[in-house]
Amino acid sequence: MIVIAPAAPGDLPATVDLLADVFVTDPVMSVVVGGATDDRDARLRHLLTALLAPAVADGTVDLARRAGDPDVLGVACWEAPGAPVSIARLAARLPHLLRAGGPTGLLRAAHAKRVMDRHRPRRPHWYLEWIGVTGAARGLGVGAALLTARLAHADARDVPAYLESSTERNRRLYRRHGFVDVAPVRGLPGAAPMAMWRPTASERAAAVAVTSG
Repeated sequence: MIVIAPAAPGDLPATVDLLADVFVTDPVMSVVVGGATDDRDARLRHLLTALLAPAVADGTVDLARRAGDPDVLGVACWEAPGAPVSIARLAARLPHLLRAGGPTGLLRAAHAKRVMDRHRPRRPHWYLEWIGVTGAARGLGVGAALLTARLAHADARDVPAYLESSTERNRRLYRRHGFVDVAPVRGLPGAAPMAMWRPTASERAAAVAVTSG
């Protein structure tokens, strides 16, 4: 049985390790982190540590485990609707961000964020920043369980959700959970992830009613 629960501060190292293993070859992360392939893993770990620590504190990082087993099988990191940007938090992340890419890397990451943000809807939504599953746990429904847990929370409050996806395989999973393709995100060298949107529960129900009628 797969159990989903919020990450605790002590889970941060395992969370960073898992996502670094999953995203080290991701096209978007290659743009953001840069550097040679042999040092990209270390750079990515610094970036993840900077970004995940405040999300863990906010309770928006979900972990998947087998019942009674401490090993982390999957991670999903979300940004809540209307999440404020804290200057103090940004300053606290700076050392890790600099280790991730130096001043040039900060500029590269800022450019990537501007490109991604241009495609994000203005309407408040849950944003899936990261999701990853260990190689050994793939095919066990871990990714689906992570999505279901947070999307149920969104549906209960009738809030939409948004993400970007770099692979067709992952997009098939997201479509099964109510996401629809919007448009490729253009402007990132070597990468064009698909922007995907999940309407609110009431909007999806209304669309079904119209189709059925």
